[in-house]
Formats: sequence, C-alpha cells, structure tokens
Amino acid sequence: MAKAHVIAIIDDDPSAREATQRLVRSLGYKTQVFSSAEEYLESENGWHSSCLITDLHMPGMSGIDLQDRLIADGRCVPVIFVTAYFEEQVEAQAMEAGAFGFLRKPFDDQSFVACLDRALSHGRADR
Repeated sequence: MAKAHVIAIIDDDPSAREATQRLVRSLGYKTQVFSSAEEYLESENGWHSSCLITDLHMPGMSGIDLQDRLIADGRCVPVIFVTAYFEEQVEAQAMEAGAFGFLRKPFDDQSFVACLDRALSHGRADR
C-alpha cells in the first residue's frame, strides 16, 4: 500500500531519475518525475508534492534556482538536493535557504532515507 506522500523527482539524467524513483517507490511513496525544473514548475501535479528531490546542475534552471523560485512563490515544499559535483559554497547556500539534505551522487540509501524522513516529518509538523 502506497503512503500518502507524493515525492517529486527532478533530474535531467534519465538513469539517475529512474534509480531515485525506484528507491522512493520501494519505500512505499508515490512519485512524480520531471526532466527539468521548468517541467516541474509548469506541471499542475508538482503543486501537490510533499517533498522535492532535485539535481543541482541541470540545463536551464538549476536546482538552486528552483529552490529560490519556490521560496519567492511562497511554496514551502521540503527540498533535498543531489549532485555529482560537490561545491561547498552552493551546499551552504542551499542549506541556509532551508534544504533538508545535500547528497553527493552516488548517495547511500541510508543517508537518502534519513533526509527524506526528516523532510516529510517537517512537512507534517507544518500542517
């Protein structure tokens, strides 16, 4: 039985997107997948996400740009970043803006699950 939360996954890399989707589904959550931040923003379904897992570096709008846009629009969806390219300054910026995790690809499942649990617990407390 799927859990009530819907997790949005945004990654321009199809294999990374699919792997993350499989992991999230194995935890019992519903998923929505998007190949870009713009596709997520244009989707009506994106507005119903309990948590957002986004790649940091993507063509067009980056994950950080997406986080900034969501904040500016008053959307308080918890965000977890994943990236293959570690940048300490960018991680600090994302975390300062309220990100619930900043994971380096390939990430281990335990770290991912801990971030996701923390993000979803926060979302329940705000409702």
